[in-house]
Amino acid sequence: MFYQARITRENGNWSAGFLDCPGCQTQSDSEAELYASAKEAVEGWLETQLAFGDLPPSPRTHQEDGLLRVYIDPVLAVRIEIRLARHAAGWTQQDLAERAGVSRQQIAKLEHPDQNASLTTLAKVANALGMALDVRFEKVA
Repeated sequence: MFYQARITRENGNWSAGFLDCPGCQTQSDSEAELYASAKEAVEGWLETQLAFGDLPPSPRTHQEDGLLRVYIDPVLAVRIEIRLARHAAGWTQQDLAERAGVSRQQIAKLEHPDQNASLTTLAKVANALGMALDVRFEKVA
């Protein structure tokens, strides 16, 4: 999962502003440092949305020219996907819990940035949402 940022340069500083995350922006002294700064900013912004029970925005599905793709940590991406899918289904955490055969607290753990839940719970939730869970390890370059 990635979110896209518009990059600008002003007064010697590089800035990144996220199109889908209102108010989420960051600055860096160099273009080379901008990606790390942008990743930290958008992940913090998204975690705050989850922690306060808000619905994070869906990222744009197509790449727009001239924008920086900032890839989100996979664990955070899963939390966002669950929240978005649950909301699209019109379900509360309790509704999803009942359909998945788990407790509401387990759903809350899956959606909260500071909690962890088991892969078994994640698989049950994916199934209840009509989705497949695909967990893989890939070699990094």
